Amino acid sequence: MRAEFWHERWEKSEIGFHQPDFNTYMQKFIGRLELRKAAHVLVPLCGKSLDMLWLAEQGYRVTGIELSERAAKDFFAENKLSCEIVERGGMKIYRGVDIEIWCADFFAVNTTDSAEIDAVYDRAALVALPPEMRPSYTGQLTDLIRSGVAILLITLDYPQEEMKGPPFSVSPSEVQDLFQANFEIEYLWGEERLSAEPRFRKKGLTRMDEHVFILRKNGLSASKF
Repeated sequence: MRAEFWHERWEKSEIGFHQPDFNTYMQKFIGRLELRKAAHVLVPLCGKSLDMLWLAEQGYRVTGIELSERAAKDFFAENKLSCEIVERGGMKIYRGVDIEIWCADFFAVNTTDSAEIDAVYDRAALVALPPEMRPSYTGQLTDLIRSGVAILLITLDYPQEEMKGPPFSVSPSEVQDLFQANFEIEYLWGEERLSAEPRFRKKGLTRMDEHVFILRKNGLSASKF
């Protein structure tokens, strides 16, 4: 999937993946990461997710990475948040009090650009990527975080042949295959979601489940972001 695909989706406001409220799984399970106040949480492929507001309200520092500058502009404007715009390394950073959004290609982010990451929250990144891009995403995340850092990951699982993504189907077994080399994987929750998502039933889906994981990086490496 090329960058132009996502820029076009944002320009046409074709953003059905955007949730109008906080994610309930995030609220339920973020405490399992045992983060200190002012911990630095990375949200890859963040869009204009309201989840970043909730994380900041809990006292965390939030950095989102998003290819579309339109998404960053909309996030701060729609939530009536002030921000400054700074340039660094050829990218624009929309910087608020506790939230900043980097307008950048996630796969090109330099690991030495900023402070250490304490946690990652992924509700819409892995499921936004087709299968051939997921190993690169996993590799980039592995490089960005130090040992012991945890990812709260939420995925969708449905018969892929019944609907063209994104969001794409990512099964628990694929999560295992993608992350098991470098992460301890804890399965937290699974739930049938099709009955609560009529827009997906209209697309022809016969099954859709949502899964929640904590992935904690193992090994001895220590990267900075």
